[in-house]
Amino acid sequence: MTIAETASRTIKVDALARVEGEGALTVRVKDGVITDVKFRIFEPPRFFEALLKGRPYSDAPDITSRICGICPVAYIAGASQAMEDALGVDIGEGVRKLRRLMYCGEWVESHVLHAYLLHAPDFLGMEDALQIAKVHPELVERGLQLKKLGNRIIEVIGGRAIHPVNTRVGGFYKSPRKAEVRALIEPLKRAVDESLATVRVFAGLEFPDYEHDYTFVALHHDEDYAIERGRLVSNRGLDIPVSAFEEHFDEEHVRHSTALHGVMTDGSGPYMVGPLARYALNHAQLSPLARQAAYDAGLGPVERNPFKSIVVRAVEVLYAFEEALKLAERYEELAIPAPPIAPGAGRGHGCTEAPRGLCWHRYDLDGEGRITHARIVPPTAQNQKQIERDLWGVVQAHLHLPDEQLKWRCEQAIRNYDPCISCATHFLTLTVERG
Repeated sequence: MTIAETASRTIKVDALARVEGEGALTVRVKDGVITDVKFRIFEPPRFFEALLKGRPYSDAPDITSRICGICPVAYIAGASQAMEDALGVDIGEGVRKLRRLMYCGEWVESHVLHAYLLHAPDFLGMEDALQIAKVHPELVERGLQLKKLGNRIIEVIGGRAIHPVNTRVGGFYKSPRKAEVRALIEPLKRAVDESLATVRVFAGLEFPDYEHDYTFVALHHDEDYAIERGRLVSNRGLDIPVSAFEEHFDEEHVRHSTALHGVMTDGSGPYMVGPLARYALNHAQLSPLARQAAYDAGLGPVERNPFKSIVVRAVEVLYAFEEALKLAERYEELAIPAPPIAPGAGRGHGCTEAPRGLCWHRYDLDGEGRITHARIVPPTAQNQKQIERDLWGVVQAHLHLPDEQLKWRCEQAIRNYDPCISCATHFLTLTVERG
């Protein structure tokens, strides 16, 4: 009798480490077939949208940046975009490029933190990065150095590495000095080489055999690999402006979770945002070096194995360093201050590609430019239902594994998404009932 055929079996994961948040997973199996999977998230309300009500439009970027200490630039950029949209502000190419440069820093520090320190232990059979440091100290050292440079980019542009203070609706309070930005050039050149080595290392990992025919959704721009601008597209033919998001996407409450689940309004089911989606929909916009690195790593133009997201993140780190280098080499100081913004009534939309995926904003303003309504849809909320779908498929494909290995595989599947569930205690309970 195989493990999958046993009458009853209970597996518990008392603590899911290396993600942000808390939750529980229950799997029910009968006669070797999964009958139910519930990925339950216990995420207390944080009331950021309510906190924004009545505040002036200018407060939104700073307040929303506190949603996440890993990805504050995503919220700053999205909220700023929405307010600029509502008030008819044209930021100009200089501000856009500087904002993109800062965003490259965030992609680097977030991707590197996840790939090297949080996700890599799963593939190396180790509990955490401390164990990796004992066996492969050079690997952890490289990750820390790359992350440090990502933080430095944000610090130079934004005034500090965590929750930047130099940003505002319409641009920046102060133009970074040319010498400071140019000082990034040599470290960035070295980082490109280190990023190539990163892609090669992660490409050599052993990946579980699992694929899914995902509905990928991401920003797309004809000129750039989409980060801070673009239209919303999918591999199912969707191509819409950011302002039409609510016509095609929504969030729903489910009884077993306090976290919202992203859904398509046409009833077609869950969808995926994040590295795999960006890569599939924007492969042609990657730099030649990044495309070649992806090819050498064994990736095609589309990757449907979620466990290989760690390799795609490494490719995006390489691209982010290349893009940051290009922007730093061409940087010219901005004319500060920019023209004043006249507050007024309006509705604005903003959407950028946070490291984990689409981060969408909508704000309504009254005649004095105060926020009357706010809606923010972060990437992990959009991925929640797809994470649950992946867990169903992964568990079904690996029911033959012993308890501890199946537990590990479930945790690994969740960490494929680098979920930012909340800033609370890390906790997951996995229960498998067979009978």
